[in-house]
Amino acid sequence: MLMISPRMASGMQEKQYSPSLLSFFIYNPKFGPREGEEEKKILFYHPCEVEKNEKIRNVGLCEAIVQFTRTFCPTKPAKSLHTQKNRQFFHEPEENFWMVMVVRNPMIEKPNKDGKPPTIEYQEDEILDSVYGAVLQQCYSMYKLFNGTFSRAFEAGGVELLTQKLEKFFYRYIQTLHLQSCDLLDVFGGISFFPLDKMTYLKIQSFVNRVEESLSLIKYTAFLYNDQLIWSGLEQDDMRILYKYLTTSLFPRHTEPELAGRDSPLRPEITGNLLHYGRFLTGPASLKDPDAKFRFPRIFVKTGDSYEELHLIVYKAMSAAVCFMINASMEVTREFCEQLDALVGPQLTLLASDICEQYNINRRISGPEKEPQFKFIYFNHMNLAEKSTIHMRKTASVSLTSVHPDLMKILGDINSDFARVDADEEIIVKAMTDYWVVGKKSDQRELYVILNQKNANLIEVNEEVKRLCATQFNNIFFLD
Repeated sequence: MLMISPRMASGMQEKQYSPSLLSFFIYNPKFGPREGEEEKKILFYHPCEVEKNEKIRNVGLCEAIVQFTRTFCPTKPAKSLHTQKNRQFFHEPEENFWMVMVVRNPMIEKPNKDGKPPTIEYQEDEILDSVYGAVLQQCYSMYKLFNGTFSRAFEAGGVELLTQKLEKFFYRYIQTLHLQSCDLLDVFGGISFFPLDKMTYLKIQSFVNRVEESLSLIKYTAFLYNDQLIWSGLEQDDMRILYKYLTTSLFPRHTEPELAGRDSPLRPEITGNLLHYGRFLTGPASLKDPDAKFRFPRIFVKTGDSYEELHLIVYKAMSAAVCFMINASMEVTREFCEQLDALVGPQLTLLASDICEQYNINRRISGPEKEPQFKFIYFNHMNLAEKSTIHMRKTASVSLTSVHPDLMKILGDINSDFARVDADEEIIVKAMTDYWVVGKKSDQRELYVILNQKNANLIEVNEEVKRLCATQFNNIFFLD
């Protein structure tokens, strides 16, 4: 159980508990159709120590709920079930394969006098279906990125191979699910793009073309700087989930102090007269190691109607990282890695310092940043671009937001309202804390603004948001 800051109430401590994962399971009703074979339906169950009959009972209950709701709407099965203590989320990513996530509702434990047991109050309305439904879908997308579809494993090695793959992947992945940190950004699953001037962008494009030409094995490339995307040769949906893996899992495991000349903790190699800060984040830790292993993670990306299996080589120099993807049927040798290191290392080091210099010049021109009176989240459904001044840091394990959770909940509620209709609209809310919250939806784009203007009225808030759109989004949209 994860405890959030205890609050003082009438001289006695109240404990507040955030949402937590109770269980997570995957089943296929076709695998155990007859009585006495129910256990065969269960492909993965967390926590594994749950007694067999309880697993069968819980899966059976989910089957019954899904079947019952189908009678009302055959094409749209159940997405969630609300109860006082918990909420269940259902997802059918492939035909007859069901994923279920059970989340315990947040609760407050209030102490009682006279030694009586504390009173538990469940906060049923604090959990948003859209947020946790998106988290469950991400679980499948992440599995598929590294393993391909459930059907692929089943066709290759039957139920045995499928359960092995599910256990190997989800046993670790579930430990990275920090449900108390989930919010509107999980619904979007967007990509943060790095702002660049045309000249530097062309340099990066030219770099990608040169490398792909010199190393013809490379099939796709993605270029990131400061955990933000600049260039990608992948389809949007593949890049979206790969971006999530890189920024919430791989990069945080390899954080390092920004390199700075002679005081650098990592000594640069000199290649000719070029600095070389390059290193592999996947594959060999050091090319100098005679026993280095040249094994890379494999990923699956969609091409046409099928999936393509690729080696994922992630290479980094300073704050720039490049993902090179190579057909999995090809062998990645020491010679290839040495060639890639010699070619990419110096060029990427140079590009990283160019981008850094350009970024600093742009910041100087725009002047010192004053604490604005507003914070916002922007999302574009067409290119998955996402920008947030609310999140100071967002990884799988932590979501540091600069606003109160109640305000994040309002943002989620507005988003759920937007999802119900296709038309453009605007919603303005006055929060209990005197903050104003504004949501605008226009032409596949969404903007959420939190204004700290206690004495403002509706007209003034509207004018302020118009001003924000004119300055921050003048080349993008919006409703008049």
